[in-house]
Amino acid sequence: MEWRGRRTSSNIEDRRGARGGGGGGRGPGGALGIVGTLVVLLVGAYFGVDVTPFLNGGSGTVASAPAPSGPNRIDDDQEAFVATVLAETEQVWTDIFRASGRRYQPTTLVLYSGATGSACGAAQSAMGPFYCPGDAKVYLDTDFFRVMRDQLGAGGDFANAYVIAHEVAHHVQDLLGTLGQVNAQRARVSERDSNALSVRIELQADCYAGIWAQAASQRLRVTDADIRQALDTAARIGDDALQRAAGRRPVPDSFTHGTSQQRQDWFFRGYRSGDPGQCDTFSARSL
Repeated sequence: MEWRGRRTSSNIEDRRGARGGGGGGRGPGGALGIVGTLVVLLVGAYFGVDVTPFLNGGSGTVASAPAPSGPNRIDDDQEAFVATVLAETEQVWTDIFRASGRRYQPTTLVLYSGATGSACGAAQSAMGPFYCPGDAKVYLDTDFFRVMRDQLGAGGDFANAYVIAHEVAHHVQDLLGTLGQVNAQRARVSERDSNALSVRIELQADCYAGIWAQAASQRLRVTDADIRQALDTAARIGDDALQRAAGRRPVPDSFTHGTSQQRQDWFFRGYRSGDPGQCDTFSARSL
């Protein structure tokens, strides 16, 4: 993957180093993240963090940081990478939406360090990246890529790009109305059925991330090794893999993101087809 020297997005909100005050918090149930509840447990175990308040929907201690004034300035290599990948998602989804007579409205990606606030409640690094439909923003702690590499064994530029593309895919679902409809349905059903709906949302986001990878592949000079990197990452953050890594027996009814095999399959389906119509996880009899 060759990303340097390409256009960067201005839709970056850099809160790194910002400090928050008191405020209410909600765990991953209030915002769709690529890792979800089980990786909160896993990362918490690695770092000795008490993540119980986030798992139970308890209160946090972080309020929203003020948005920066003036145009965004790229301050470092990490921000340049994120801004470049975000720009690529903007180009891909603008083209796809235009082809269907729609207008794509880009998301804003919030970079933060340690903790910040969102319209979905407190955001902490242990939660992993997530999309908040309340403010239509993606939240990414800048340390997460190191956690992926060192603790989950999944790293590399394209693996990191896949993470960003997955979260932007939730924004796409939000714009299309899918996210709101499914979240409303999840609030009316049992926990087991809610988890099953969450899996379908997440696998569709993986499929959309695959569509992005295919559409951006020539511009970014994506190689077969890059795709294998993304597939390896999808495998390592499958619910079954995360539960085993946390020393637990996989419990399918508790899955919220899908198995390793499912996440690989749906990413590759999007990459192979390049067609959003192939990402209808809700009509699929078998995932």
